[in-house]
Amino acid sequence: MSRAARLGAFIIATLAILVAGIFIIGDRQYLFSSTYRLKTQFSTVVGLDEGAEVRVGGVHSGSVRRIELPKKPTDKITVLMDLQRSTHDIVKQDSVAAIETEGLLGNEYVSISFGSAQGLNVRDGDTIASQPPLVIADLIKKTDAILDSSKEAISNTTVATANLKSITAKIDDGQGTIGALINDKKMYTELDQTTVGMRDTMVHAQAGIADFQENMEALKTNFLLRGYFKKRGYEDSTDLAKDEITTLPVAPPLKTFTFEPKSLFDQIDTAKLKSPQSLGAAGQFLAANEFGIAVVVVSTGMTGDAQKDLVLSQARAAVIRAYLVGNFGFDDTQLKTLGMGKKTGATADSGWGDIQIIVYPVGTEIPPGQQTAVDNVSHQ
Repeated sequence: MSRAARLGAFIIATLAILVAGIFIIGDRQYLFSSTYRLKTQFSTVVGLDEGAEVRVGGVHSGSVRRIELPKKPTDKITVLMDLQRSTHDIVKQDSVAAIETEGLLGNEYVSISFGSAQGLNVRDGDTIASQPPLVIADLIKKTDAILDSSKEAISNTTVATANLKSITAKIDDGQGTIGALINDKKMYTELDQTTVGMRDTMVHAQAGIADFQENMEALKTNFLLRGYFKKRGYEDSTDLAKDEITTLPVAPPLKTFTFEPKSLFDQIDTAKLKSPQSLGAAGQFLAANEFGIAVVVVSTGMTGDAQKDLVLSQARAAVIRAYLVGNFGFDDTQLKTLGMGKKTGATADSGWGDIQIIVYPVGTEIPPGQQTAVDNVSHQ
């Protein structure tokens, strides 16, 4: 082959390689295919470069056209992307862009999620939402903090174990009350006899209290004393605590109704309703609205016997509850009472006390461990 022929073959091969390279690069950068442009914004791009891949559903479908820094420190970095036109039906306005890394140390690329079926189609130049990228350096810092906390916890556990071993050794040697109980049978026997005596005393005391309560109930039914209790608006002391709780829920109230005891009851020392119609607004609210729990909270003034005032506040709360349940249609298990007895800061100067009906929203529960008196009785 002549020299001219070899030169011509070399030139043709070089041109073919150049054309192939142009088409390969152009295909990757989508220079010869139909594309559309989208934008997204990040507070940091964690090393993302112009020309990086854009993947839709994990498939290479575009490239990063340009990365623009913000004009103000409070603004975000804008990333412009060119996407294949074929992705237009799966990338929607509710799609989300994220910066991800190939492995731990690979190149960064932009990943775009599929949009929802009912989402609107994106238009050329639209901006889609983004999620903050995972920064490996921040992750390493958090891991170091967790490791430091774990080391401290292990150190504390070691100290606690050493203290426990010391206490156990002292008990084995008979030191202290527990050690003496375990190692000295005579002391254990004396203590056991003392415990038995105390238990017998408690049994007798409980029996005496039960007898006293029975006598009181019998006195209530006696025709000579029945009027004394009826005058105060109640007959059966067990009814006073039937729907009572011991602590208000911690949730913020939905509605609070406040009443003057003087306008509701006959006398300062009775639980007989004088003007129950004053409770109408609260009853109508309970009947017309959804709520979780409502509590009738009653307190007395600062004068008088503390135990009598406690019973009086319980009786007034029970009477108010009975009126609301009997005259307005709602679930009566949602209405509780709380008789507080004497209460510091009572608003009434005359010593009548305070009355509130506090309504809590749906989902409010009685605080743990604060069962009603009926629940407590049923479990005894």
